[in-house]
Amino acid sequence: MPACMESTEHKLLKEYIGKLHPLKEEELDALCSNWQTLSAKRKTVLTTAGETERYLYFVTEGVQRAFYIDEQNREATIVFTYPPSFSGVADSFLTQTPSLYFLETLTASQFLRISYEEIKELMNKYPAIQSLFLHAAAGALKGTLFRQVELQCYTSEEKFRTLMQRSPHLLNLVPHKYIASYLGIDATNFSKLVNTVKI
Repeated sequence: MPACMESTEHKLLKEYIGKLHPLKEEELDALCSNWQTLSAKRKTVLTTAGETERYLYFVTEGVQRAFYIDEQNREATIVFTYPPSFSGVADSFLTQTPSLYFLETLTASQFLRISYEEIKELMNKYPAIQSLFLHAAAGALKGTLFRQVELQCYTSEEKFRTLMQRSPHLLNLVPHKYIASYLGIDATNFSKLVNTVKI
């Protein structure tokens, strides 16, 4: 039995990859067998600004966030990740340059992770795996661009409703100040939305 069939986490990874971009059994087994398990407690910093992201993570449990801190120590939450999805500071990982962002767990989390060197080796050996990650990167870029539309064009209520339709569970798992930051909404106004908008 292939290594990737031996755990629930690897099964979840296999299913996720299959939905993203089909691979032949040999390619899937080669990719799947390279991921290692990682557990992290709540509020664990996985990546620090200034460090180069060495790993791509696949989330199997928990919620994480990437955030930016400016020179005045103001914080901006950039993205939330939760299962099943990839995580990590994507631009730093793909370019192997220092990260501008922090990545931390907001709840106790479980991951599979793979190093940049292993991914690079697999992509060189299997063109289909390179296509998989190109497809994943394109999907992430598409989502990022539309998020810019949301931030610039949507009202506060529209931004809140859109997030609740997409990820309603975050409201009970994530401190509201982080969600408000992610949406670009003042914390007081966010509290009003929580209390008045029916989802």
